[in-house]
Amino acid sequence: MVKSVAEMTVIEKEELLKKISKELKDTLSETRYLHSVSTMKKAKELAKEYHQEEYIVMLTALAHDIAKEMTLEQYLAYAKKNEIILDDYDKTETTMLHGKIGANMVAKKYGFTKEMQDAIYYHTTGRAGMTLLDKIIFLADKSEDKREGPEAEKLRTKIKEQGLDQAILWDIENAIIPKMIAKQRLIHPNSIEARNDIVKKKRK
Repeated sequence: MVKSVAEMTVIEKEELLKKISKELKDTLSETRYLHSVSTMKKAKELAKEYHQEEYIVMLTALAHDIAKEMTLEQYLAYAKKNEIILDDYDKTETTMLHGKIGANMVAKKYGFTKEMQDAIYYHTTGRAGMTLLDKIIFLADKSEDKREGPEAEKLRTKIKEQGLDQAILWDIENAIIPKMIAKQRLIHPNSIEARNDIVKKKRK
């Protein structure tokens, strides 16, 4: 039985962070591993700014791409073994499966809480009613300092000047949706719902 992160002491969380870092370094490509570490650092900055428990945020951010480099065959086999239901979107846009599979993996391997699992599950799409942890992981992934180009730089500016919600809204409207349209790929309903949720809140 894996101990829940919610029940761990600070020392145990520190040890888990080291364990995950080592395992990711051994299993992911160097580029993906360095992205994961950089995402963790960016998430830690946001955790401090928004008064969140740093180890919860850091653990979630570090592990967010744990399943990113699995093959389609591995995704399907893992889903079958662990009774993960794949919907029509999962079967069509298989590159997005790493969030769903990764969320299950961190629960079983490391005892991540439901909130931590959800942040990994939705880190590529967002969702309506995003928690503060959801928002931090979503944005840290896309704005970490190793990300180059105008979109990443613009997102970093949005976070700094306008806050998390406006940064997420900008990313969905100016990065996620246009990219999926340009590639003639499906837009995940969660992204639309995340965008609409933020817009509705702005009007209140």
